Amino acid sequence: MGIISQSQVQKLSQKLSPQQIQMIKLLELPMLQLEQRIKQEIEENPVLEEVEQDIELQEDKKEISVEQYVKEEDNIPSYKYHTNNYSKDDKIHQTPITRGISLREYLEEQLGYKTLTNREFILAKYLIDSLDNDGYLRRPLESISDDLAFNMSIDADVAELENALRTIHELEPVGVGARSLQECLLLQLGSRQPASDSEKLAKKIIEDHFVEFTKKHYDKLLNRLGCTNDQFKDAIDEIIRLSPKPANLYNNDAQDIVPHITPDFILDYHNGEFSLSLNYSNVPEVRINNQYIKMIREMSESVNEKQEHETMQFIKHKVDSAKWFISAIEQRHKTLMQTMQTILDYQREYFKDGDISMLKPMILKDVSDRTGLDVSTISRVVNSKYVQTHFGILLLKTLFSEAMQTESGDEVSSHEIKNILKEYVDNEDKRHPMTDEALMEELNKRGYQIARRTVAKYREMLGIPVARLRKEMI
Repeated sequence: MGIISQSQVQKLSQKLSPQQIQMIKLLELPMLQLEQRIKQEIEENPVLEEVEQDIELQEDKKEISVEQYVKEEDNIPSYKYHTNNYSKDDKIHQTPITRGISLREYLEEQLGYKTLTNREFILAKYLIDSLDNDGYLRRPLESISDDLAFNMSIDADVAELENALRTIHELEPVGVGARSLQECLLLQLGSRQPASDSEKLAKKIIEDHFVEFTKKHYDKLLNRLGCTNDQFKDAIDEIIRLSPKPANLYNNDAQDIVPHITPDFILDYHNGEFSLSLNYSNVPEVRINNQYIKMIREMSESVNEKQEHETMQFIKHKVDSAKWFISAIEQRHKTLMQTMQTILDYQREYFKDGDISMLKPMILKDVSDRTGLDVSTISRVVNSKYVQTHFGILLLKTLFSEAMQTESGDEVSSHEIKNILKEYVDNEDKRHPMTDEALMEELNKRGYQIARRTVAKYREMLGIPVARLRKEMI
């Protein structure tokens, strides 16, 4: 039988306080979401109020201290009011923006003009509701048939659903309801009557040689089709003009409209001098409402009844929470300005005119070493933050890049390499695009020591496809 014993063990561990968690959450927010977060806090905490910018309030400018109005035995530890495993900042909800007519609404409106029985209308409407945001029907008809039987007690076989789908194919935009890209393109080509020679050849390419077309094996296609280069080029041009996503022009209920960018920093440059400031234009300034402090004063002077005691503790908790929130906002502003000022000092030559060749190699650790802040803090500061300059609005993340060494031993930013790489691709012969190997050789000739796999990495980061997929018929 084992021996049961007790022992004392002393451990040293670090835990984030509620204030630190709040500070981290606020630091990550861009300016637009910060404005919404402050307004939310004002609504949830009655002690906080928004400062009117046009009115100078003179009363009670001294620092507020609640503790002097609360007796020692009333001091409840703050941990009883907070938990470390949850924060109300965890979920950030975007405010929806007004939308236009959706694709589903437009298609159902067109169904109303068709001569359909009630059953045909129900089946067609169910298929419309099954379309994805691009206007495609991705689900098998067999699965939809099972859903109709289970959810609506309608026994519809695949053949009946095929007829309903053909009705949807007659609606606008042409190509909606397709089950694949190939079918979508064929529906659009088939709607053009009478068809020209180039349209007929385009339809043959999509119908019989779709795989070769998607892989841009143009030489194989020319041999198989037995047409001239000009005829083939005209057919390819017809295909390129088709829409691969017929629902692009319509809002969908599941899609959020991206709001306009609101810069977090404003950087002005006049007469060789920089002026950096935070964008406070829409961010409300908050303070503690002094009416609640007066309320505590009055309660502390009256008879100490249980109900007043609980009310005083509630107000004290809300005041403490408000003070922490205001302190976190101030700390956020200080950290943001310190970080952005360091980035400005580091990239001063670039910010003068926005010349990408003047952008120095810079990583998060470089800014961290200069500011004394942790790398994770710098990462939160630059995440989703923008700066407005005299040459445009920039995402702070784009200012960071790795260092590349030239033959002369100088360090250049990877942005400069990417810019040169993009120039090569833009100016290449599209009939014979440059491979990654050829791009590497050209960069090496210019003194940039770079490997082929690094060229491929930068090409993918720029969203440039491989050489075979860049080939065009000119």
